[in-house]
Amino acid sequence: MHGELQKGLTRGLVEHIAKSKKEPAWMREKRLAAFDLYEKSSPPAWGPDLSTLDLKNLVYYIDPEVAETTAWDELPQDITDTFEKLGIPKAEQEYLGGVGAQYDSGMVYHKLKKELAKDGVIFENMDVAVQKYPELVQKYFMDRCVPIDDHYFVSIHAAAWSGGTFIYIPKGVKVEEPLQAYFRMNRMASGQFEHTLIIADEGAELTYIEGCSAPRYNASSLHAGCVELFVHKGAKIRYISVENWSHNTYNLNTKRAIVEAGGEVNWIGGNMGSGVTMLYPSSVLVGEGAKSDNLGVVFAGKGQVQDTGAKSIHLAPNTTSTIRSKSISKDGGVANYRGLIRVGRTAKGASASLVCDSLLLDAGSEANTFPQVMNKQDDVTISHEATIGKIGEEELFYLQSRGLSRDDAVRMIVNGFVEPIVKALPLEYAVEFNKLIELEMDGSY
Repeated sequence: MHGELQKGLTRGLVEHIAKSKKEPAWMREKRLAAFDLYEKSSPPAWGPDLSTLDLKNLVYYIDPEVAETTAWDELPQDITDTFEKLGIPKAEQEYLGGVGAQYDSGMVYHKLKKELAKDGVIFENMDVAVQKYPELVQKYFMDRCVPIDDHYFVSIHAAAWSGGTFIYIPKGVKVEEPLQAYFRMNRMASGQFEHTLIIADEGAELTYIEGCSAPRYNASSLHAGCVELFVHKGAKIRYISVENWSHNTYNLNTKRAIVEAGGEVNWIGGNMGSGVTMLYPSSVLVGEGAKSDNLGVVFAGKGQVQDTGAKSIHLAPNTTSTIRSKSISKDGGVANYRGLIRVGRTAKGASASLVCDSLLLDAGSEANTFPQVMNKQDDVTISHEATIGKIGEEELFYLQSRGLSRDDAVRMIVNGFVEPIVKALPLEYAVEFNKLIELEMDGSY
């Protein structure tokens, strides 16, 4: 059986994936249990229209034709050409502590600086981690953070996942240089289901950067990755993601963090490109004094529906969360924002803030907000603010009177609008993010 030739998700394909990866029995059983859940469940009835996503005719797994390597020059030229255009080798040499690159269903390159390995840092392809660190992976994988029955697309992911990133930072280790993984979906009408599992032990710190892209084809593709972050006592994870899938991609990703006492998670996300997105990074604050900060920017252009947001779940005293979201809609694009703050009875002294700003660049575009607050504690501070606005003619007139064209004036206003996320990104990625915004403004995607 060759997984790369089969369309649709079947029990036989799930068994083939487990067998081809030589996975332990517990992983095979978890895959099959997830497949059973998938067969019994159905896609969400809320949110964007998913009726044009033809799940039965997708290719869910492509057997890797390239063995993973730590030497860039050992990769086939078509793969190195793709990643070199994206600047991956340069980034690795200049400002990264380690980098991984995935092409369709398999990781093709993975490398960690020797100094970090000496400190006990583990940075591996997720498939390799299952083989090398089975007990550690089993302890965390798709159980407490994102269980396999979480929702329909999580069940698909758990059954068909392949590749991705595994990171473990030992107690007290602070990784100064970012680690990065880049995921490229290159085959038409396919699915990519990489799994990212990051564990920051007590007092550890890490910045992780994720980049995603795909070429445009006539048939739709599915990205349903999963991210699980475990922030132990006093640890900190800064998770940066720039997702730039093609307009024929459905980006239905699941991201969640569990944060223990005194720990902190920072989500920074830029989302553009994909035709339909459903993405709501979530923080579950389970320890006293745990913190979460979520900053996201989305761009919805012609034919795009960006349904995004964030969630913060307060389950312990004196926890703090901030959610800041910015969306830009142009040429009929639709930006929906869904934010959730949930405070449990045990979260005395919690503080939560949710701010959503939407910018409409023309009359045909759309922005909607769906905030939700669920509170069971009296001693709590919660604030919510949402604004939807258009670029004012007075602002444009003022800038044009200073010698700018109308298009340049609009660009300047948009650049000011997205400035918070640009400031939060490392310099090299801020430059790239601005370029992507420029391309979206020009309608180049």
